[in-house]
Amino acid sequence: FLIFTFIPILFSFVLAFSEWDSFSPIKFVGLQNFIKLFSDETFIISLTNTVKYTIFVVPLTMICALGLALLLNKKIKGIAIFRTLFFFPYITSLVAVAVVWNMLFHPSMGPINQFLGLLLNNLPGWTSSSQWALYAIIIVSVWRYMGYYMILYLAGLQSIPRELYEAASMDGAGKWKQFWNVTLPSLRPTTFFVMIMLTINSFKVFDLVQVMTEGGPGRSTNVLVYQIYNEAFVNFKFGYASAISMILFIIVLAITIIQIRVENKKG
Repeated sequence: FLIFTFIPILFSFVLAFSEWDSFSPIKFVGLQNFIKLFSDETFIISLTNTVKYTIFVVPLTMICALGLALLLNKKIKGIAIFRTLFFFPYITSLVAVAVVWNMLFHPSMGPINQFLGLLLNNLPGWTSSSQWALYAIIIVSVWRYMGYYMILYLAGLQSIPRELYEAASMDGAGKWKQFWNVTLPSLRPTTFFVMIMLTINSFKVFDLVQVMTEGGPGRSTNVLVYQIYNEAFVNFKFGYASAISMILFIIVLAITIIQIRVENKKG
């Protein structure tokens, strides 16, 4: 923890107020990096893209994960195979996933647009379009991660006492009312944990952007972590990259605190 977490975080905090290219001596510049941030159009675009990505990915992944968990929470023969199949994308090689999805999203030869061509006249350009590229990454993200959060929801569902459903059934509650009045309230701790983890991971998205679009076309999929990577390891502006990472840390911390306080008030 000391070597791989605490010291790098501390060093990053120092670099946020400095200018360093990894070759020259570190030069203290005060708040100059942070002042530059808010006039940097690329940073504003990256922040906007990250927020947009998070707004879509968090609820969609939660809904899909819960839906899958409800479907697969059955005691029937062979159900473990289906659970494994839906979990499999999470452990599949990211590069392989990105290559396959880029082929699926090909604007003219991809099977997705070939199917949509039967229904629509104006087809999306997906990863080759600045208008659609971020949505393509959102789709892949939801597909990739919903299996993992499905497992968490399955654990939550299987911990709900059957007596609650029996009591609700005796009171005349149908399946929908049982879901609304028994399942969802019982899953509240799991849902809160999933929401926190999804929010944090969404703000840290990097791998899919790097492999699928490299922040393009233009800057349409440029997100905060990808900009940190570019500023540090492409432009060698480690101080400026550290300042962006500090802003990212503050945003994630603030959102997490707000979510915890809202959950505590509900409790």
